[in-house]
Amino acid sequence: MPISYLEAAIEIAREAGEILMEELSRPPQISYKGDVDLVTQADKRSEQTIVSRLTKYFPDHSIAAEEGTGQEKLSEFRWHVDPLDGTTNFAHGYPCFSVSIALAQKDTLLAAVVYNPYYKELFAAARGEGATFNGKKIQVSKNATLSTSLLCTGFPVHDRQHSPNLQYYGDFTMASHGVRRDGSAALDLAGVAAGRFDAFWEFGLKKWDTAAGVLLVEEAGGKVSDFEGKPYQLGGPLILATNGLIHDEVCAVASRITQTGPVLLGS
Repeated sequence: MPISYLEAAIEIAREAGEILMEELSRPPQISYKGDVDLVTQADKRSEQTIVSRLTKYFPDHSIAAEEGTGQEKLSEFRWHVDPLDGTTNFAHGYPCFSVSIALAQKDTLLAAVVYNPYYKELFAAARGEGATFNGKKIQVSKNATLSTSLLCTGFPVHDRQHSPNLQYYGDFTMASHGVRRDGSAALDLAGVAAGRFDAFWEFGLKKWDTAAGVLLVEEAGGKVSDFEGKPYQLGGPLILATNGLIHDEVCAVASRITQTGPVLLGS
């Protein structure tokens, strides 16, 4: 019987996670993409493994991978791969990093895995089948007010002076129970899906940063959009993911910040 998309993604994410844990115990081999955007040997080894394994299982599928070793095929199926989401954390020994793998058919996400190998936390989802954490069903939180909600966000590693997010970070901190910044968008989105966070927002993320997390949130009962409530498109300038219950309130606060503060990326 052929392996399913989700089964393959889980198997490959676990294998990539083993590589990351091997590399974590060694002195990091770091190079830079630009001034501050670093890449490690772990990124490269993990991506090589993921791409080779996906190619073996699904040779006709396209693969978009962060470090550029994917493949383009004439296919409506595309894998979005982040071999190490949270590279800066990893390089500093901070155990908040993950493998993120997702499959889309045209614009429809079909399967997703986010795996933190340090804590052996595996989040998975298949369209129409719900989301799981280590094999158990998960749902978004039931918190219905922003003031009692825990939020999370992220900041770019480059061109920080042009990021509008410090203003949003400050205002959302005052409007909520608190805001966390852990450095792995994939895990942040998984955290929303699992009810650890009530909302997540960030600017300027790539498709491989969010593809898996978006499906996790949606299959766990949450909502994903931009700050205007319009459907989020992978690779769009802004992503907002919430438990659904506080979505309108978050959008309203964001609208006030936008009107009085920074200009949105891509506007």
